[in-house]
Amino acid sequence: MRILLVEDDRRVGAVMTSMLQRRGYAVEHAATATAALEAAPCDLVLLDLNLPDGDGIDVCRVLRARNENLGIIAVTARGEERDRVTGLRVGADDYVVKPFSMAELQARIEALLRRTMRSAPAPAQVIEVGPLRIDLGARTVTVSGEPVNLTRKEFDILASLARQPGIALTRERIMLDVWQTTWSGKHTLEVHVASLRNKLGDPDLVQTVRGVGYRLRST
Repeated sequence: MRILLVEDDRRVGAVMTSMLQRRGYAVEHAATATAALEAAPCDLVLLDLNLPDGDGIDVCRVLRARNENLGIIAVTARGEERDRVTGLRVGADDYVVKPFSMAELQARIEALLRRTMRSAPAPAQVIEVGPLRIDLGARTVTVSGEPVNLTRKEFDILASLARQPGIALTRERIMLDVWQTTWSGKHTLEVHVASLRNKLGDPDLVQTVRGVGYRLRST
């Protein structure tokens, strides 16, 4: 998942960037309102409201107008009720007042991503991708008509990838889909993917995307 961190204090920004990257996120740091509005598309914005060249409230309003599905969490020292109310009204999904712990911020990021996923359209109950046929309701998988016996986690990983065949999903997105958290043992996902590949009989069905995560081959 790609996070835009908007923080004018470069020391604080560097620390937060490092801590978020250790949790598996791709992070772009913007120190000004101008840089924030010119940044590449992302999945979530952590937005300081005190910026040297503008008000974060205005940045929030513009970002929300551009993308109604973008996750925005205001992360600021401005803790007055009127600031929180204004931030939420112009488009922030959540509001975190400094100082805060990374554990709290991580929990709020995960909660926001869960809400975003629940609001997405319901997926098809049967997905067919190449030789794969996945019945989400019955939780069954066949390859070229032959049944494949998967564990619950293996099935959930495959289902997560199959909902967007050919699209690379980040490790943290898959972890959130399957384990409802992005913070787990270092090799948990890799071990399950290796077992899944072995059971599917074609290691190339689930492809590794270096530096990102995994994708399901679309043909």
